[in-house]
Amino acid sequence: MDLFYAAACQVDQPNPATRTEMPRNTARMLQLLEQAVVGYRPFHDVKLVVFPEFAHAAPVYPTAEELLEKLAVPVPNEHTDRIAAKARELGVFVQTGSLLEVDPRWPDTVFNTTCLIGPGGVLSKYRKVNPWIPWEVHASPHDIPDYPDDPLPVVETEIGRVGVATCYDWLFPEVTRELTLKGAEILIRISAYMDPWGATPPMDWWTVVNRCRAIENLACVVAANQGAQSRHYPPFSWPGGSMIVDWDGRVLAEAPSGPGERIVVGPVHLAALREERRRRVGHTMPAQLRTELYPRQREPAYPGNVGPEARTVEAQERTIARAKSELGFSR
Repeated sequence: MDLFYAAACQVDQPNPATRTEMPRNTARMLQLLEQAVVGYRPFHDVKLVVFPEFAHAAPVYPTAEELLEKLAVPVPNEHTDRIAAKARELGVFVQTGSLLEVDPRWPDTVFNTTCLIGPGGVLSKYRKVNPWIPWEVHASPHDIPDYPDDPLPVVETEIGRVGVATCYDWLFPEVTRELTLKGAEILIRISAYMDPWGATPPMDWWTVVNRCRAIENLACVVAANQGAQSRHYPPFSWPGGSMIVDWDGRVLAEAPSGPGERIVVGPVHLAALREERRRRVGHTMPAQLRTELYPRQREPAYPGNVGPEARTVEAQERTIARAKSELGFSR
């Protein structure tokens, strides 16, 4: 598919306190999904729809034990099944909002998980590699000894090779670079990015990082951010600003800064991206890496948080302090 359109659907819903409240959020996401595809059909061929982090449920409790008790679900589940049915009906690909996941292989562990779903069902499952520590007490695949799954999957689809990373992951350029080196052409960002690091200068990290990752990886970016009002997910307010960015960092479509539900639709020109990757000599940074010059980056810095006792705010603060001391940041 040479050219298609993507829709970033930011949401503004109360965060569930229990599993019984989650179907309400999923129902609204299904409505937005249909609006994005059917409503724009006379104008745009929407083939990819992206929802933000915590669209299904947010980590509103300070311990993994409480999250496991009240909100964590296996993946796939009834919510992903409902989205898969709608994706099949509409013939589209959907990056789900994230869910708090429990896996029976690690029953005392919570992951922050999103799925790429196509017309044929679930294509990949991505667990956030860099939780927003110390506040997010769910685990990273990095924390699991001998983790058996691919922590950074890239999926070959009819709309291109797709990789996803979640919110804070994008402040680590190694994540999207690894996805690119594994073949990703479309980088999806699902995010719950709060003020003041939003879409408004002088702290417009959201915009800067989305554009920079597109440029440095010569990739298309589809980024959906939370649009929650502060009363829906205190203590933070949420800047929205969902956007679609091309490989040169051009913002092709963007929601205005500020909370609120939005559907942002923009083009993904896959054929042009592939031609630019083929044609260019300069500014093809993934092809010009001198990785052997960076041995320090291959040394461990932040250790795995093994075991539930390590996944508390206090324990994570202690681990961060040790890592900062080793880096010399504490001098």
